Amino acid sequence: MIVAKGAVRLRVKLIAGALAMLLLLLGGAWVWLRDSSLVAVKRVTVTGVSGTDAGQIRSVLTLAARNMTTLDVRLGQLHTAVAPYPMVKDLRVSTQFPHGMRIHVVEQLPIAALVAGGQTVAAGADGTLIHDAPTASLPAVPVRSFPGGSRVTDQTALDALALLGATPGWLEAKITQVTTSAPHGLVVQLRSGPVIYFGTASLLHAKWVAATAVLATPTSAGATYIDVTDPARPAAGVGPQALTAAGLATTASQTSAGSAGGQAASSSQASASTGGT
Repeated sequence: MIVAKGAVRLRVKLIAGALAMLLLLLGGAWVWLRDSSLVAVKRVTVTGVSGTDAGQIRSVLTLAARNMTTLDVRLGQLHTAVAPYPMVKDLRVSTQFPHGMRIHVVEQLPIAALVAGGQTVAAGADGTLIHDAPTASLPAVPVRSFPGGSRVTDQTALDALALLGATPGWLEAKITQVTTSAPHGLVVQLRSGPVIYFGTASLLHAKWVAATAVLATPTSAGATYIDVTDPARPAAGVGPQALTAAGLATTASQTSAGSAGGQAASSSQASASTGGT
């Protein structure tokens, strides 16, 4: 009986030792295969990148990828390779065994042109500066000065960028600039259209929904401003300057209306409202 038990223990130890050796061999084989030329990256496809730096971005990503294998993708090295290009927001990588790698570049697209001292610099919705990006077609956002680093730090400018980032796609090309005024907060100027008063940078989606609803209302035609400071009570009207130009207001009444942020003119204006006005 004692001999049998000893034989069983010996057999168990031998089996455990054999399994441990097998796992060690398999682990070593995996490490060898993972970094071997049998799975080296040889074909690199880079998509999603555009602009003047597109060629350079493809080159640095391809060079970095070819130092890897399809079983050992080092994302940190790929991100480091494109760190000098702020337009690159993220990378999505997939492999095709044994030699292929596909890298999709998620771009940080410029949505505004920061303007200071007669110069312009493109910026993304999150405040990232995108140097050398064209700015001619972008809405202008006036700032006192450009930030010293790679990102916008001024909260007023960040609010304007957030507003532009929330803009419905069909309206993006119609915005010429976003400014800030004491009576109205964030102010959007539409090309050949009214200004839109947003107030603070809160509830931007709801405010854009309200603004587009007013723009679609036939009775808002000819309005010089749309006020969505309270998105539940949007309104459109003709400002005091337009009333004066039309001969419907005196200089005194224009001053009074202006001091009230243009709202005093609403009693004598063509106005339209939606959503509870």
